[in-house]
Amino acid sequence: MNRVVLVGRLTKDVELRYTPNGTAVASFTLAVNRPFTNQQGEREADFISVIAWRKTAENVANYTTRGSLVAVDGRLQTRSYEKDGRRVYVTEVVADNVQFLSRPEGAQSGDKQQGKGNSAAQKKDASTGAREAFSKPPEMDDPFGGEPVEFNDDDLPF
Repeated sequence: MNRVVLVGRLTKDVELRYTPNGTAVASFTLAVNRPFTNQQGEREADFISVIAWRKTAENVANYTTRGSLVAVDGRLQTRSYEKDGRRVYVTEVVADNVQFLSRPEGAQSGDKQQGKGNSAAQKKDASTGAREAFSKPPEMDDPFGGEPVEFNDDDLPF
């Protein structure tokens, strides 16, 4: 079994790229606190490389910034490549699911990249688009059509 679950903060903004065939891939590093303190009483952190693909990659890039608290569920992967005549080994987490747990310090509603020249109209459009993307259609609000469902204990199979 190869399963990794991490909760940490992004150390910098997510780097989003696309493969030649158009598949989105995001790279980011999570700072994850260790569960104990060192001899000086300070808590240390590990800096873990994470890769996300496709829609997950685009969502992470669009809705997080440096300092965002996220939970990553994925798997550990190792790979190697040749650079300057030497073999380089890389260990990283391939994210299957990323949950956004908070906004970075000082972030406003709808802010993606604070201080990067986004106009107020772009921020409003991004905020509205996010709300529309995650809202459910009105017909899904009440699957029973608003009518009360009557039953007694004898009707239950358990």
